Amino acid sequence: MFKIAKEFSFDMAHMLDGHDGKCKNLHGHTYKLQVEISGDLYVEGPKSGMVMDYADLKASVNEHILNHMDHAFIYDSTNERESQVATLLNDLNSKTFAIPYRTTAENMAKYMFDTLKTAGLPVSLIRLWETPTSYCEYSS
Repeated sequence: MFKIAKEFSFDMAHMLDGHDGKCKNLHGHTYKLQVEISGDLYVEGPKSGMVMDYADLKASVNEHILNHMDHAFIYDSTNERESQVATLLNDLNSKTFAIPYRTTAENMAKYMFDTLKTAGLPVSLIRLWETPTSYCEYSS
């Protein structure tokens, strides 16, 4: 079995309501995302010798993840305070994106993994850097 990976960079804001540190405040990060997929090689056709065309991987990640999250306020839809912030931002015509749990790097990595898996990608690993020196890794 082969593994290939592609890296992406995007900017996003969030907050961790109830956190006991600075991250309880609205703030942003430039995230780095690595998506790894695994599988056998195509044996014939235009993609012969590939697990997947990197351009196809890029298009899928853009469609299912980055188009929604890049330059958005991502928030926990189950949290009243974060939802209020999102409502205010939506009223100001700003981009928001909800997930139904706390927006930690760990939860977002799992969300991305599950979303891409559901979209049909043979994803084997998500690595999400919240800062240049801190990342979370999720795999099945």
